[in-house]
Amino acid sequence: MTSPYLETSGTKRHAGFAELGAKAPIHHLTLFTGVPVWLVTGYAETRELLAHPDVVRSALEGPHRDQVTDELIESLEQHMLSANPPDHTRLRKLVSAAFTRRRIELLEPRIREIAADLLDEMAAVGGEVDLVDSYSYPLPITVICELIGIPAIRRDDFRRWSSVVVNAAVHPAEVYVEAATAMVTFIRELIEDKRVNPSNDLLSDLIAVRDGGDRLSQDELTSMVYLLLAAGHETTVSLITNGTHALLRNPDQLAPLKAEPERLPAAVEELLRYDGPLQAAIPYIAKAPIEIGGNVIGTGEVIVFALLAANRDAGKFEQPDQLDITRDASHVAFGHGIHHCLGAPLARLEGRIALGMLFDRFPELKLASEDDPIRSQGLLINAITRLPVRL
Repeated sequence: MTSPYLETSGTKRHAGFAELGAKAPIHHLTLFTGVPVWLVTGYAETRELLAHPDVVRSALEGPHRDQVTDELIESLEQHMLSANPPDHTRLRKLVSAAFTRRRIELLEPRIREIAADLLDEMAAVGGEVDLVDSYSYPLPITVICELIGIPAIRRDDFRRWSSVVVNAAVHPAEVYVEAATAMVTFIRELIEDKRVNPSNDLLSDLIAVRDGGDRLSQDELTSMVYLLLAAGHETTVSLITNGTHALLRNPDQLAPLKAEPERLPAAVEELLRYDGPLQAAIPYIAKAPIEIGGNVIGTGEVIVFALLAANRDAGKFEQPDQLDITRDASHVAFGHGIHHCLGAPLARLEGRIALGMLFDRFPELKLASEDDPIRSQGLLINAITRLPVRL
């Protein structure tokens, strides 16, 4: 059996997962990359395995590894999302202070200011705009770059590199190597500049920790900056875009949200469940045999968690393919267990602000096309690449 991962239509993607989920909560199949995996589509099984002590990260032979130097791999993959305890615990602790609920709440005025400026620019253009280029992308990339300390002039470069590195399997090896090398070079130059000219940002704090106690290696620091930049904007871009698309396609859910903005927090949770930003989590492996769902996952076998499928598991959610902003959406869009997304509070805040201000500013907002929008190809991200809307 092969996987449905290369479907570009959101409707087909969800339908493919629904078909698998109706058969069983866990499946042995081969990814489009040629890698045999256990694909987990059940909600309960996803939560159980993500919290299982024998489900761990591993240095998998990913795309283009035969054409990528060890130095480049180590520069991008020595971060907390690829680590197991105790390294994971140490790395996560270093950045967790920047993502406490209190510190995130202090960002709200600045996020609103950025959103207001972008909405002003959209209004000045008028007529039809692409929501991704005009709003969904620039809002979170500006926020995370300011938080970390990235110069505004390099944000478009980072967007180009990140889109290739995150979806390496669908790009030729030479394109991936070029983008990854450029990104590592940029990050290392930035680190050297911040070392000489520190400021009030997360990167300066991480450098101070490394230079003071040597708790971060050079590769760990480079990898951490890459992870924070990529994870800090990719998921939120998709949350804003996919959420807007879902609400415009479901006016019966958008109407009460406009009338009662206090519903926004619950609505964002349902949007994360209904069409979340991640198609799947980064793969894991079993470090010992695991029995689950009538199957035995062998030692060293790869496990992929289809988060989109788990969030529409009919065994967990009533009418899972229906958007319902009043439901208790206890989803796994941000993962589960020790690798649960550290930036989830920031993504939620940005999502609430972005959607609330968008529909407040443009109450007659409509989709410019009824066609199902094209989704990005690849294993991890569930992103609408372009969403034309009429203001």
